[in-house]
Amino acid sequence: MITSQYKYSFLHQFVSRLFQTSIGVFLILALSILVAPGVLTGQSESDRPNIIFILADDLGYGDISAFNEHGKLHTENVDRLAREGMKFTDAHTTSSVCTPTRYSILTGRYNWRSRLKKSVLSGYSKALIDGNRLTVAEICQEKGYHTGYVGKWHLGWDWQFTTDQDDSIDKLSDRPQVDFSQPIKNGPKDHGFTYSYGFSGSLDMPPYVYVENGYVTAIPKDSTVCTDEKGFWRNGLTSPDFNHTLVLPHLTEKAVSYIDARAADEHPFLLYFPLPAPHTPILPITEFMGKSNTNFYGDFVLQVDDVVGQIMAALEKHAMHENTLIIFTSDNGCSPRADFAELAQVGHDPSHIFRGHKADIFEGGHRVPFVVRWPSKIKAGSVSDEVISTVDFMRTIAEVVGYELSDDAAEDSYSLLPILLQQSFEGPLREATVHHSINGSFAIRQGTWKLILCADSGGWSAPRPGDVAPDSPSIQLYDLAEDPQELDNLQESHPEKVAALKELLTKYIKNGRSTAGTTMHNDGPEVWPELHWME
Repeated sequence: MITSQYKYSFLHQFVSRLFQTSIGVFLILALSILVAPGVLTGQSESDRPNIIFILADDLGYGDISAFNEHGKLHTENVDRLAREGMKFTDAHTTSSVCTPTRYSILTGRYNWRSRLKKSVLSGYSKALIDGNRLTVAEICQEKGYHTGYVGKWHLGWDWQFTTDQDDSIDKLSDRPQVDFSQPIKNGPKDHGFTYSYGFSGSLDMPPYVYVENGYVTAIPKDSTVCTDEKGFWRNGLTSPDFNHTLVLPHLTEKAVSYIDARAADEHPFLLYFPLPAPHTPILPITEFMGKSNTNFYGDFVLQVDDVVGQIMAALEKHAMHENTLIIFTSDNGCSPRADFAELAQVGHDPSHIFRGHKADIFEGGHRVPFVVRWPSKIKAGSVSDEVISTVDFMRTIAEVVGYELSDDAAEDSYSLLPILLQQSFEGPLREATVHHSINGSFAIRQGTWKLILCADSGGWSAPRPGDVAPDSPSIQLYDLAEDPQELDNLQESHPEKVAALKELLTKYIKNGRSTAGTTMHNDGPEVWPELHWME
């Protein structure tokens, strides 16, 4: 397969040689007049697709019926996307929790290369994405796209605090004083989004306020709290226009309105639509209560599926669907707040056959449903078993819009275009894929082999960190082809595989990248506690 990077390199050499001859100069001047912009991509600006990235929150691999024929939830709209596009059966998030995955989606860089080495941010945390870090939105802006973000940010932005703050603002229990009349800084609009509307953390993390284009829509004066197990949200300031139960439909209206507004625009658009659901608080509206015949979580999943249907309907209303690339996926596996035991009583498992759930290093923590539809380019009903990662979004979009990435951007991202367009390429697409858990534990996957660099789940399921027996192996090795449930640890019988995978992961960490290119540096210290396994 010839990548865009090599195409551009070849073209550069060809043009340079032409300039060395008089006839070459003439030809180049003629071509500059006759050929429209976008020659490297073979398409004009009007031909470039609209792009919509819908990111569910805490949705399990087994919650989508197209991925789990034995599940009890019928997700008709996501299933339709799969029928009309391509379904990836082996797709993964870079982390098994919220903030880190979102960082990787927008930057094309593994989350642990940022200053956040484990856990997540709070609703008051400072911006995680550095100002000089290129994002997907900035790529699209430079290529003439209108860019919009609607939904849950959870990547930190800088509130105007009325007192000095330290790192304690990253704690979910901290309640710093904020001047909500002042604009936020280092938020979505500073990272490439022309239009932005959403809230700062998860829907269970204060402050509960909407921010539109950098400004709070209504100043919060009172606090709210909910202690219900599924409807839970933490005590915190809440704006008068912020109703937890209505957040999902409200954001959907905003997203649909954004699409409506773009219909009359001559420029293509990028819409990043990170949903707050089915994450806690699990609050399906009346229309969906009891619809799944499972529990409130199942009902909420069906409401998420309906949101996908509304987005598709908006595109079809304006005849924009044929040349719109839609990606639907989740930021990590299902949370235990969904109540796995309760769902098991009706025969539903949000993790399907996989071990673990949100926060874990096991497959249930980071293997997610992933569907791409682009009717004018992707063959309907396609299925790919290729191992991919959500970090691949950035390089994919760069190639779609014809943007040549520099060496210091998207260091861990691979373009999915060869798969989407069913082009021939030397597989596998990714040399290897790195996974990460809530407590900062690492795993690396190459082929069917997965090496986990901890003795436990790295998260919330058994064995929990610190609960393993003293004589347990400090690492785990699984052959996912034979053992997708990760039950048979083969680290003793395959020391050569352990050594090879550990060496490769060490290389990725030390080089600051996992793709070819100049050595880069990770943010923060060169070595941190979660690299205790690294020689």
